[in-house]
Amino acid sequence: MARSKKKVQKSSRPSAFWRVLKWVIGIGAAGALSGILLLVFVFAYIYRELPPIDALTDYRPKVPLRVWSADGKLIGEFGEERRDFVKLADVPDHVKYAILSAEDDGFYEHPGIEITGIVRAALINILTGRRGQGGSTITQQVARNFFLTTERTYTRKLYEIAMSFKIEHELTKDQILEIYMNQIYLGQRAYGFAAAARTYFGRPLNDISVGEAATIAGLPVAPSAYNPIANPTRATMRRNYVLRRMYDLGHIDDLTYQTEKSLPMQVRRVVEEDAPANANASADKVTAHYAAELARMMMFDIFGDETYSRGINVYTTIRMDEQRSAVDAVRRQLITYDRRYGYRGPEDFVELGSSGDRAKAIRAALSKTASSPFMLPAVVTEASPEKIVAAISPSETITLDKESLRFGRRHLAKKPARGITPIRPGSVIRVMHPLTGKNAAETWTLAQVPRVETAFVAADFNSGAVKALVGGFDFNLNMFNHVTQAWRQPGSSFKPFIYSAALEKGFTASTIINDAPISIDPKLTGNKLWEPKNYEGRFDGPMPLYRALELSKNLVTIRIMQSITPAYAQQYIERFGFSGKNHPANLPMALGAGSVTPWQMLGGYMVFANGGYRVQPYLIDRVTDAQGATLMQATNRQAGDPSIRAIDERNAFVMNSLLHRVAINGTARRATRELKRDDIAGKTGTSNDSQDAWFCGYAGNTVAVGWMGYDQPKPLGSRETGGGLVLPIWVDFMRTALKNVPETVRIQPESVVERDGLYYYRDPVKGGDAFSGDLDARDLVRDQIF
Repeated sequence: MARSKKKVQKSSRPSAFWRVLKWVIGIGAAGALSGILLLVFVFAYIYRELPPIDALTDYRPKVPLRVWSADGKLIGEFGEERRDFVKLADVPDHVKYAILSAEDDGFYEHPGIEITGIVRAALINILTGRRGQGGSTITQQVARNFFLTTERTYTRKLYEIAMSFKIEHELTKDQILEIYMNQIYLGQRAYGFAAAARTYFGRPLNDISVGEAATIAGLPVAPSAYNPIANPTRATMRRNYVLRRMYDLGHIDDLTYQTEKSLPMQVRRVVEEDAPANANASADKVTAHYAAELARMMMFDIFGDETYSRGINVYTTIRMDEQRSAVDAVRRQLITYDRRYGYRGPEDFVELGSSGDRAKAIRAALSKTASSPFMLPAVVTEASPEKIVAAISPSETITLDKESLRFGRRHLAKKPARGITPIRPGSVIRVMHPLTGKNAAETWTLAQVPRVETAFVAADFNSGAVKALVGGFDFNLNMFNHVTQAWRQPGSSFKPFIYSAALEKGFTASTIINDAPISIDPKLTGNKLWEPKNYEGRFDGPMPLYRALELSKNLVTIRIMQSITPAYAQQYIERFGFSGKNHPANLPMALGAGSVTPWQMLGGYMVFANGGYRVQPYLIDRVTDAQGATLMQATNRQAGDPSIRAIDERNAFVMNSLLHRVAINGTARRATRELKRDDIAGKTGTSNDSQDAWFCGYAGNTVAVGWMGYDQPKPLGSRETGGGLVLPIWVDFMRTALKNVPETVRIQPESVVERDGLYYYRDPVKGGDAFSGDLDARDLVRDQIF
């Protein structure tokens, strides 16, 4: 019995295993509790040490400088980040649903973090042995983007969670989402969804479709991997995933889901990831970049480095229809002139190698060749006198037209002459669509970048508002703005200012001046005998002043200058905005031997066009901040303001009549013949040795000035003139500028009288008019022959 009792007592006692288990559980529980307490302590410490979130509570995103045309087209954008700030209330619902579906469908329910997401990401990290970014809510992404680095550590994650709680405590959900939508990077230098909509699809955020919204919403996870421009296939897969999420969450119906999923990925093709910081996401940059850059320079002079981040909007006076017309006219004429003097040969050469290396060689050659929107670089893959085939990308080749064979024939010969670089496989050339002809848009022709440069600027001559500005052939190839920066000799286009001075000294439209050879004393020309000649090389003898201007007679103008004196002329031209120091007081000034810019010539001709007022040309109408508040507003004084009268109204009227005759019977008659208007006035100009060609003129309410020449002055050609080179640009532009614009009728002042189609000053004399009675006007003009 005793033995049995002892056995029972032994079985009731706890085994060693259970004692150890309890001990382990106890230690584990204590450790876990300690760990939790330590974690809470660390979290509390981290939370207390978190920086203030002023960057969010007073959110001021970096919004770039934007330059706009007068008709609302974006023509320039400058800044490191493309960003359009948009309020959440202005975001379409389908865009918000796309974002939430792709990134954080429980955003409005969770406290800033999603526990299940964090646990799931942690388990994946443990199982895969690597640290990933997963489990981040929209709030966490905001915290990371503003306050933390992108390093993948558990410490950084802990800080991220703590900062998320703080953000949720101090901001509303809508505020957090609004910041996220404007701050997140989405590729192509686009920050925020509004900028991404414009960058990828060329439209405002309000105008994008459900599928396009899903495409952008799929970008935050990996902007480069799902970039719809660089990776359309992967972008389509990501878009369809977001669309499915939107459908599963009830944000879109089945029809919308199926329709949007079936559409091809269509994005704008003009954006480049590595574009320079001053690149513009708008295609209109191509046509108005000189104007945009000029506006940028003026803004930087005022706002400094803040120019590129405070969201300044500059509204210019540029009219895009006229701007495009000016660019097209300039492009056509420069290319036509350049081709007239022959093809100069390939720009470079690259060894194409074997077929496996060919694509790489082509890509490298194209990437290092400066691009132009008018002309694409290409690498020749096949060349003979009968055919030229070239690659415009590693995967796309084109066959050039027959005109290319004629244009480049000297370089296609089997044995080119000495000094002629052959066109052969590997040659880097330029190609473009022909300027004219049937199916020009589908045809490619051999091209070359013109070496000659140009300037063209047009403005309203009453207000001074600049409507078109072209500073050169292509801003991408030459950023020098020839409108404002090129100091050139105006040649004969300067003569009207001398004739205006002559009217004030007693000359009239019918004053007879001798067009005969003349020799100028070396003492008056810098110790060198000067024997000027007319352009055509002949002398026509005595002629009236009006006819001398029509024919642009040099000898007549010099004799006029002798009479009024160079000193008087130098002082007089300052009324038109010219500086006397750039026009030495000597006889060659009469032929435009001084220095001017096209911008100055624009202002000078405005005086003749608007009745005698010195109106300042201006480009910027107003400047606003990111909220739309006006920072600056143009207050240009306009024609009719007595405080800016430059010349007497009778002088302006008579000069207009003389310049009108130039456009009817003189060197600019092509303008009247082609435009078929009776209000055209202007003057051609060709400087010494044909180094500069000009045309300055006006009609309707527009004055326009054009120039052509080489940056390093040299002759344009022995028979090249302003009438032949620049007047065609002016005429082509005016076809657009004057469309539906009525002819300007200038009212004859009382101080002017008309006789036989010519106008004279009505000098008040006691007892009546100078032209009273039956006297012939010709009896009353000066009859001295100079």
